[in-house]
Amino acid sequence: VQLQASGGGLVQSGGSLRLSCIVSGTPVSVNAMAWYRQAPGKQRELIVDVTRDLVTNYADSVKGRFTVTRDNSKKMMLLQMNGLEPEDTAVYYCAANIWVNYEDAHSDDYWGQGTLVTVSS
Repeated sequence: VQLQASGGGLVQSGGSLRLSCIVSGTPVSVNAMAWYRQAPGKQRELIVDVTRDLVTNYADSVKGRFTVTRDNSKKMMLLQMNGLEPEDTAVYYCAANIWVNYEDAHSDDYWGQGTLVTVSS
């Protein structure tokens, strides 16, 4: 099982980007999924998580500008980012809690490789 994040790039302030995160493999279930970001010199922060039942929770810093969607059938999570600001510049990571095999006693957290978002002023 792997997570593949993509969609980062360079955008001007006020612009938009859409990130995607796809879970490869055939796990038993993909539970909560989330987007994190880590700006230069700062700690990684949770910006949004979404449960399997599509309940979302946004950080105040992105509320109203970012929208997460999730397609359980495709094992995919998208992050639509509008009104981007230079302060949003960071490496964005997707994460998911996944139960891989029926034989496993518990689920585990998996991380994607990160995708860089750069917002110019």
